[in-house]
Amino acid sequence: MGRARKRGLNPEQDREAAENLAANSAGLEVRGDAIRIDFMYDGKRCRETLKIAVTFANVEYAINKRMSIQQEIRQHNFDYATHFPESRKAGRSSSRHTTLREVYTRYWAIKAINVSEGTERRYAVALSACCESIGWSVPMSTIMPEEIGLLRAGLIVGRKPSTVNHYLATWNGLAVWAQENEYSERNLQAKFFRYQKNDPDPLELSEFVQIIEKGCMHPQDVALVTLAVYTGIRPGELCALAREDVDLKEKKLTVKRSLTDKDQLKVTKTGNERTIWLTPPALEAARALLDMTADLKPRIENIDVSRHQMISATLTPLVVPMQARNKGIAKGRLQVLSWATKWLKLLERAGVRRRVPYQSRHTYACWSLTAHGNIAFIAKQMGHKDYSMLVEVYGRWMDSESENESEFIWQELQKKGAFCPIIAPTN
Repeated sequence: MGRARKRGLNPEQDREAAENLAANSAGLEVRGDAIRIDFMYDGKRCRETLKIAVTFANVEYAINKRMSIQQEIRQHNFDYATHFPESRKAGRSSSRHTTLREVYTRYWAIKAINVSEGTERRYAVALSACCESIGWSVPMSTIMPEEIGLLRAGLIVGRKPSTVNHYLATWNGLAVWAQENEYSERNLQAKFFRYQKNDPDPLELSEFVQIIEKGCMHPQDVALVTLAVYTGIRPGELCALAREDVDLKEKKLTVKRSLTDKDQLKVTKTGNERTIWLTPPALEAARALLDMTADLKPRIENIDVSRHQMISATLTPLVVPMQARNKGIAKGRLQVLSWATKWLKLLERAGVRRRVPYQSRHTYACWSLTAHGNIAFIAKQMGHKDYSMLVEVYGRWMDSESENESEFIWQELQKKGAFCPIIAPTN
């Protein structure tokens, strides 16, 4: 298929004339039985082979096509895919005109399938705020690092550095993906803000006593606060406990799952089960909760393993909203948000300074460390991969006892038979 050969020439003569015309035309070359053109685009040399026969008329067509391409490039409206739809470069070229909204849509379709629904909601809010600040209709390829600096400056107004860093982290995920897929040639990752992380704010022992004696109006409240403080269990894990998880004889409970703010069971944060060995207060709290739910029947419940996998288990809830006004939900699990509301109410009634429920976990860690607990054991109880997190987050509580540490170590060594040898002075 191609244009007719030059009038009055036989095929051999037309071919010779076509080759001569191509040889004397910039950017054209005869390659076997095809014509190749080359041109500069975006600072790079591009070569494309036209699937047309080598005739004088087709060489003229190739010359005109190349001139048209060069003009479009100068006018900044060249679309590679329009001229060469089968070229490998067509997809990369079309990305130059892809808006930020289109990139977001493509990226999010891939990102969302790898995170939980709760994480998806939080990430979507943060990333949408960043994209809206930059401009949904802006072509991704035209975004400059300066605009990322302006995004960063705009987000910090009225927000905490930790919140802004969360927003920027979601943006950086999109920016990296966009660059890898050649929607942008620039590094558009934002720099995080430096800030001092807030120290844990554990309960003092006196505050714990106030909550138990003045804040708790029901035995279940006493049991829940005690279990939370003396195990370091996360709020979601506390609400997800089942009677089957408690072993009073072995003095332990097994943390196997967590409850989301949407009242859906899922596997733990790390995906692994862990055993918590119960101290006497925690053991008593677990026993009380078992007594309170003795009449409940087990039921089959679904547990999310991932966005795409779910398992079923027969469970009997250990933590239920016994004081619920709506009796229809009285036999269901205590929801995470309900526990947060209850916790704050207990603190308010007891006259204790306001703290979020997660501080019960910090309380366990800080109390254990100041009591010279083994940090590897504490980390395992709390579900950390290793004790580096304890050192990073709770270092101040570990250091606070450093002055007495030498004496404590010596006392423990003496119990094992260590002694101080008497060294005679030398002459």
